[in-house]
Amino acid sequence: MGLFSTIDISSSGLTAQRLRMDIISNNIANVNTTRSKNGEPYRRQIPVFQERGSGIRFKDIFLQKEADNQIQKGVRVVGIKEDQSPFKLVYNPDHPDANEDGYVKMPNVDIIREMVDLISASRAYEANVTAINSSKNIFLKALEIARP
Repeated sequence: MGLFSTIDISSSGLTAQRLRMDIISNNIANVNTTRSKNGEPYRRQIPVFQERGSGIRFKDIFLQKEADNQIQKGVRVVGIKEDQSPFKLVYNPDHPDANEDGYVKMPNVDIIREMVDLISASRAYEANVTAINSSKNIFLKALEIARP
């Protein structure tokens, strides 16, 4: 493992969790959006994460191709998918998007779920910052050992 690989791993986590928080914020902002480009209500979005370095052959790992520098570690975002859960029906006959029975299709965004996800993403972000700071402190202590 290289000297800065812990920082690289944690920084990939920071990037992923920041995107996750942005998507959650977008979901919360659209909690009442009843009409999008396709004419349907807004659909909740979910980031899809993947381990960096997945798909690497066992042979490459076993032979340690040029130490560990060839194998990236951490996490990466491979896409953003839409939640296919059903829309909520709310009775509001005065709404412009109400059907003939007075029901409006509302987005499939659950504000409580989004807030829990936001707290989780925030804590994961903080954990990655703590890991980076710990690595920096370890590097500084190692440099102090070398001082006369």
